[in-house]
Amino acid sequence: MKNVNATAQTEKWSTRGGLTREDSDDELGYEDHPWHWIYAEEGSESNATASAPTKKRKASVIQTRKIVGARMGAFTIRVGDAVLLKSPEQGKDWAGLVCAFSDTDDDGEEEMCAHIQWFCAPEELLAGPSLKSKSIPESLPNETYITADFNMNPLTAINGKAIVLSKDQFFQAYPSGEAPKSKSGAIKFAKTIMCRRAVKQRNMIFSEEFNWVEKCTGAHSLLDLLEWIEEQTKSKSRAKPEDQAYQQNKGLEEELMPITPKKRKKTTSAISTPKSTAKTTNFITPTNKRIMIRKPLEITPLGTRVLSPSQLISTPYAHARTILHVSAVPTSLPCRTVEFDTVYSHLHSAITDGSGTCIYISGTPGTGKTATVREVVASLHQAVLQDELDGFNFVEINGMKVTDPHQSYAILWEALKGDRLSPTHALSLLEHEFSHPNPRRIPCVVLMDELDQLVTRNQGVMYNFFNWPALRHSRLIVLAVANTMDLPERTLSNKINSRLGLTRITFPGYTHTQLMEIISSRLQGVPGNIVDPDAVQFASRKVAAVSGDARRALDICRRAVEIAEKQAEGQQVAGNAGQEDAGFDVSTPSRTGRKRQKPESAVEHASSVKPLARVTIATIKAAINESTSSPVAQYLRALPLTGKLFLAALLARSRRTGIAEATVGEVFIESKRIADVADNTAVQDFLIVDQRAPRLLTMGAVAMDLVDAGLVLMDVKSRGERAGKVRLKIAEDEVRSALINDIEVKGMGLEA
Repeated sequence: MKNVNATAQTEKWSTRGGLTREDSDDELGYEDHPWHWIYAEEGSESNATASAPTKKRKASVIQTRKIVGARMGAFTIRVGDAVLLKSPEQGKDWAGLVCAFSDTDDDGEEEMCAHIQWFCAPEELLAGPSLKSKSIPESLPNETYITADFNMNPLTAINGKAIVLSKDQFFQAYPSGEAPKSKSGAIKFAKTIMCRRAVKQRNMIFSEEFNWVEKCTGAHSLLDLLEWIEEQTKSKSRAKPEDQAYQQNKGLEEELMPITPKKRKKTTSAISTPKSTAKTTNFITPTNKRIMIRKPLEITPLGTRVLSPSQLISTPYAHARTILHVSAVPTSLPCRTVEFDTVYSHLHSAITDGSGTCIYISGTPGTGKTATVREVVASLHQAVLQDELDGFNFVEINGMKVTDPHQSYAILWEALKGDRLSPTHALSLLEHEFSHPNPRRIPCVVLMDELDQLVTRNQGVMYNFFNWPALRHSRLIVLAVANTMDLPERTLSNKINSRLGLTRITFPGYTHTQLMEIISSRLQGVPGNIVDPDAVQFASRKVAAVSGDARRALDICRRAVEIAEKQAEGQQVAGNAGQEDAGFDVSTPSRTGRKRQKPESAVEHASSVKPLARVTIATIKAAINESTSSPVAQYLRALPLTGKLFLAALLARSRRTGIAEATVGEVFIESKRIADVADNTAVQDFLIVDQRAPRLLTMGAVAMDLVDAGLVLMDVKSRGERAGKVRLKIAEDEVRSALINDIEVKGMGLEA
């Protein structure tokens, strides 16, 4: 039963908008005749068939004559004819215009094909998340819209001819808009479509009404029809600033020019009564039934939020703490202009061309990778709202937020269609969706953050997401974000690495000048100037020397502001105590107290109030000492030499493979390699007893100590065994910052 429902749902999504017919293959007959070309020379036919075209015939005959039509038995089609094409479901057809013929397909293989210009039914229009405000005009029976979208289809997909009528012709033939009761009339009605508008499906721009008979008069009018559609559905770009300035100046000049006043016309009282704006329709919704409209799918929100500190700026310290928080998204991203332009250009060209692509973005944590991508998508979204770019879908898949990498299939399918399915069912539907041509499909941008968390044993998830953009009709754009530059070479197989492509963007760590600019830009709106520029420079240099992580620099400055705020509170408490000792009332004043004059000594005391406590270099040092003097950092510094060597080996193994997880045996082997080249002679003197031994002494015991301390995670079933999985439970930067100045670990790779 489950398979039957899955098959039915697949057919539902694959055949949306098709013309329902009961006479499949009635014009072509039930016998499979071969197709023959019809050339321009007096309607002569060729002997080339769809079953056996040869290169010799093509070179000698086809290249010298123009193909104007094709014949299959008694059925004939020519350029300019409206045809029906088979859909995946029996009894439903697509409609399109034949614009040209070809003896090869898109891949250059020999196959008799036709270039089809598609018609689009109202139910086929997909309104993406950026096009919710667009509305579809009220449609009439059998109405379709002509588009400027083309596709090449084999002649074997043609299932008959369609009848395209104008609005007047359609209602002249079918006054009620319903199919005749006779069987022949119903068959003809199913093939008849009425066209009075053109549409650009990606951004839902409709043309003005036109007469089909006047616009499409044959094969010679197809090019003019296409140009008219593109002109009518062209996106209206906003005027440039210099154009707006010119128009304003022009309007000002026109206002200053003397104009002869005109006599105003006298308005009469013979004004017609305004009519109701309600639209009349032949289909009336029953009032006793409740219409349930499903809420449209909400795609992952873009990074356009700006946290306003208006409610949290009671003091300058509170204001600074709010804007220095890592969750606060600024109005602009400084120091990432080059990377922003690179990502923007790649995404803009892919969306405009309607092609699929993969972009690999790498960089250490805290270098603005995800924030830059979200800012780019937000800018593209604004371009869509201003009709400067075609619409697109956006979905974000974070490897840290999914419990299983295979859930990525369900997230992507829900973003495309709005249905929540199991990962297995969603995978089968996505395979069918991206492998079949669909001119109504709009581009989809997928942000795969924390890519290393989506790697599986057989690497199937990575293969599918990197293989789908390579398909011709997918229009899927994948942005893969990871913390390591060489993750594809170390972790992924060659077949996946080749599909990833050559488009790679690296985000380097921030320098101290860039960190100073980032912090200073956030502190511009803080009143009181409570942070010294020297303190910002000191914090930036300290962080840039270790990792260049902007989040760590913001955390240090934020903690320094908190320390300064506590100092200010202490000063205020001391000041209030001094006022009480001097005999002044510091409680809430009463109404009678407002009228009394303050003593002169009180005025003198108010004038001598100390300024706000500032964030200085000493405050930054205190914040850094707190971050490096945490209980975890103290425990790391107090570890024996074997424990520090184990952590260094685990970090080195993680860098080598690109995976945070490793086996205990691999860590032991890595520790032996580090010990052989370590600068500390104590490693060779006390831990290496025999140079031929494959491991060091006490490594298993220290691994269990790290697990008990909560610094390392190990497979419970394989504790102490070499096959057990082990990984860090704390951040790598925390280990490096705690041991970076330790003399014992010099030469073990923790300085980098």
